[in-house]
Amino acid sequence: MTDTTSFVPAERAARPLSASIGAKTVTSGAIFAVWLAAALAWPLSGKVVPWDSKNHFYPMFRFLGRTFADGYFPMWNPYHFSGHPTIADPQSLIFTPTLALMAWIAPKASMFAFDGMVYAHLLIGGLATGFLCLRRGFGAPATLLAAVMFMMGGSAASRLQHTGMIVSYSFLPLALLALEECLERRSMLLAFGFGGAAGLMALGRDQIAFFGCLLLIGAAASHALQSRRPLAWLREHWLRLFVMMATGLVIIAVPVILTLQFLKSSNRPEIGYGLAVMGSLPPQSFATLFFPNVFGTLDNAVNYWGPGPLTVPDGSWTDRSINYVFAGTLPALLLLWHGLAGRRALGRGTRFFAIVAAVALVYALGRFTPLFEPLFDLLPGVDLYRRPADATFILNFAFAMLAASLLERFCREGLPRIRVPGAVSPVLIALATLCVAGAIAISLDLGIKAGHTGYALREILAGFAVAGAGVLAMLSATSARTRLLAAAAIAAITSGELVLRHAASAIDAEPAAYYSAYGAMSPSERAGLAALKKAIAERKDEGARPRVEILGLAHGWQNVSMIAKLEDTLGYNALRISDYEQLTGAGENAVDLHLRQFPETFRGWRSRLANLLGLEFLVLGRPMESLPKDYPRPDEVTEIYGGPGIYVYHLGNAAPRAYVANKLISVDEKEVIESGEMPDFDRAYEALIDERSLNGLHGTYGLDQSAEPAQGEALVRIVSYKRNCVIIQADTDKPGVLVLHDLFYPGWEATVDDEPARILRMNLLFRGVELPRGRHIVTFRFNPLSPAHLYEAARDAFFSNGGEETEP
Repeated sequence: MTDTTSFVPAERAARPLSASIGAKTVTSGAIFAVWLAAALAWPLSGKVVPWDSKNHFYPMFRFLGRTFADGYFPMWNPYHFSGHPTIADPQSLIFTPTLALMAWIAPKASMFAFDGMVYAHLLIGGLATGFLCLRRGFGAPATLLAAVMFMMGGSAASRLQHTGMIVSYSFLPLALLALEECLERRSMLLAFGFGGAAGLMALGRDQIAFFGCLLLIGAAASHALQSRRPLAWLREHWLRLFVMMATGLVIIAVPVILTLQFLKSSNRPEIGYGLAVMGSLPPQSFATLFFPNVFGTLDNAVNYWGPGPLTVPDGSWTDRSINYVFAGTLPALLLLWHGLAGRRALGRGTRFFAIVAAVALVYALGRFTPLFEPLFDLLPGVDLYRRPADATFILNFAFAMLAASLLERFCREGLPRIRVPGAVSPVLIALATLCVAGAIAISLDLGIKAGHTGYALREILAGFAVAGAGVLAMLSATSARTRLLAAAAIAAITSGELVLRHAASAIDAEPAAYYSAYGAMSPSERAGLAALKKAIAERKDEGARPRVEILGLAHGWQNVSMIAKLEDTLGYNALRISDYEQLTGAGENAVDLHLRQFPETFRGWRSRLANLLGLEFLVLGRPMESLPKDYPRPDEVTEIYGGPGIYVYHLGNAAPRAYVANKLISVDEKEVIESGEMPDFDRAYEALIDERSLNGLHGTYGLDQSAEPAQGEALVRIVSYKRNCVIIQADTDKPGVLVLHDLFYPGWEATVDDEPARILRMNLLFRGVELPRGRHIVTFRFNPLSPAHLYEAARDAFFSNGGEETEP
């Protein structure tokens, strides 16, 4: 019988969506019912999606909401690493329209509401996957199977914590559906629709969005090749293709430009091969394709013993959530039995996604195959990402579509004929057998080494029991009707299995009470935060703007500053301003004490740079005397609050946030970073100016080695301090430079008495402007969306090596 299904079909092999409204409604209802059953598991069990979801994305979401509620657009975040370009951070959710809209509507949404909104994206992707199946003529069982696997299989379950990736992943099937419909219907309106869907996916600017773009390009190319006249096909569709591309580019242009500019000055301008491949997917992980809990992945009662840093030779920067690919026992059976041994995965109807799966597999394995290194060197964009294992998202999508096609073909044609004669079939049969045998061997090997042999055997037997039921159901189905019933049973069993194993499980859930910083604080946490806020308010009443360092507290405290409006010198974010990180020692997170470094330029919380930052308060998760031995211990600190789990200290008054310097000392910031020696200067009237800012200075300020400038007197007052705008009144009896101890970053503009002024790089990290003698109003405004700045950002991102300051 001829195979009429096709994943990226030739125009005569598939028709636009034509399933009856009833079929669409029933199938969509079934998909929604399974999704709802899974979605309710978190709130009903009092659990939330953990880790990055709550330590990073939820506070970012709350920051967006609060900023919208205060009447501002969230571009600069003063509560994160002493200042952070939120608008350029791909993980800030600003350019995630669905979540940004929710933040605007419900700025104080609970963790449960946030999780529900993120999980709703998977429903969108699941429904789009269902419609991809319906347009191929698939029946309800195959359609449901694909949708459920997409929503709850593999990385879609184990990587729920990575909110941005989940959103990008969810828009991929919608974009593919729009592409196919547009090309089949020859619709210009659908061309705009595709551009919009693909743009929403690409806005994530993460590796899943990158993979998704490559997949969509491959899908369009497959359409052209299947037409058998690719040049004629291109002439026919070029205008629609142009509209698709232009629409997508319009959507992503500004966010991409700003992010590329940020990357140039970040701690991750690019990822080296050696660093990237440490995030490769260990081959042993594929044991979980057949036996999901064989390493204790889904069991909080045991310690995970599967592939990871301790078990993979030469090390690995992966964990149990990354090294997990289970998408259902029976889909795995279909892939090995019908797809590989039965050769149906290589047929015309499944070939495209078989190729996608193969490429994703090679990419995910990274250093464990010889193919990744040339791919890393030759494919633009790969060196922006640090984890090849992220390709398991695409692998799961490919598996879902392959399994659905194989199940549909079983309904139509029955079991595949396993033909031993010939050159190819024995190899494929042996390969399928080897996959299962290898999974068993790996599972037992690691189980024996970890002392969990019985546990591993039990999980293997459980997998074989489910697979045996599937085999029996398919062998017993000898008519079209019984095959349909068997297919329905396979879809139902897989749905139940994925809901029971993955919904609010150990791999994607923790008790909401664990993240006490966002709600149910303990009495000591509440009292400590209240004492801190009271002390900061008192200092602000005195005209100061103190910063605080929160270190060593778990339970969501790493980024609680965004919600509590505390100007924190640390935080939790993979992407940070490089100069700030190198000069202050701020690490990726604020809970692991070993990641808090103290370079020569920041030897402690009372160092000169700490003083310039305005660091006055320290919040620790333990008493100061209990810190590691290599930590600095400042003298004469005042304990404001000391209680179980939270200790608040006042370090003493720091330098003012703004002052006027009459004398400047030229420094090379790069040399300071390399040597660790920060020049001494009188912070009452002197300042350091970076060599990059010397050109165009109007005054000499002692830089010409002539007469020593006399110390002037100046009165400086911060009139208004908003997230994106700072207004300062300065009255000085001598010309000088107004120094504002807020981080220097492109996109900030300055005016002096409403006249544009050039921003100088001062005191290594900060901003300044020249002032003539007299009284002036100085305004610093973050305006990264101005045409002038976008032009500079695009130029810096695409045509320079970075490191240059941006002129206003």
